[in-house]
Amino acid sequence: MNAANEIVNEVVNEVVNEVVSRSRTVERLVAGIATSDGDGVKLTRVLTSSLQRRLDPFLMLDAFGTDNPDDYIGGFPDHPHRGFETVTYMIDGRLRHRDSAGHEGLLQNGGVQWMMAGRGIVHSELPEQEDGRMEGFQLWLNLAARDKMCAPWYRDIPAAEIPRARNADGVTLHVIAGRSHGVDGAMQRPTTQPLYLDLHFSQTSQFRQALAPLANAFVYVYRGSVRIGGQAVAEKSMAILANEADSDGVVIEADGPAKVLLIAGLPLNEAIAQYGPFVMNTEQQLAQAFDDFRAGKFIGAPASPA
Repeated sequence: MNAANEIVNEVVNEVVNEVVSRSRTVERLVAGIATSDGDGVKLTRVLTSSLQRRLDPFLMLDAFGTDNPDDYIGGFPDHPHRGFETVTYMIDGRLRHRDSAGHEGLLQNGGVQWMMAGRGIVHSELPEQEDGRMEGFQLWLNLAARDKMCAPWYRDIPAAEIPRARNADGVTLHVIAGRSHGVDGAMQRPTTQPLYLDLHFSQTSQFRQALAPLANAFVYVYRGSVRIGGQAVAEKSMAILANEADSDGVVIEADGPAKVLLIAGLPLNEAIAQYGPFVMNTEQQLAQAFDDFRAGKFIGAPASPA
């Protein structure tokens, strides 16, 4: 990342320390599955469909990172979505978003694009670079049944608008969604109440985060390694955190430089019916989604974020 692309938002030094009396432990480690999507973009599918019920309300997490343009140059041409939200977090690189409502935005280093597909939208995400590194993540967040047919919207959140803080141990946190250490994230979603943190450890240090008892949570390590409850979590591994009645949060420890995502949210506890880019509650609703897409009904001006 060159100087022109450095994140310029200020670090928040005044934080409220999170209190965790007993950390959750690691229930399971997941390595992810190498695959491709879009026009041949190579990625690792970390959260797969087999984990959707366990990690409700999260449906998918893809990690991508490569210096080879052949692995990403095709991007993600026009494709539809209905029934959920997509959260794309760019670590390195430039992606151009365009959608069926005529909106567009540039997603680049340190920025996030939060899009609610709602009742339906068609969009593309195409590289705006021909060489260099492209790295980031895309998370799919389910919508409650009552919200699946709401008006679609999207918001570009540049790096400068993502709040940052530093705990007493020197761990820097980027608060994309939710609330951590007294800092409100760039996005708040009322029903699933997602927490989305990017944590940067620079030395031997510890990070504590309180978690709601009912929240499902996981950690993905994308640089270095960490420990949770004495369990080592290696680079490019996801740790599903156990839902233990006597645990009130998680403690993540590192012995040196490491970068991890900590993601949590309240489960919807609703039926999931998915086929590709459509996520509904019943097979009949899925069939209707295909009919509506073929009939050209996925076009309309997005609303503002609710």
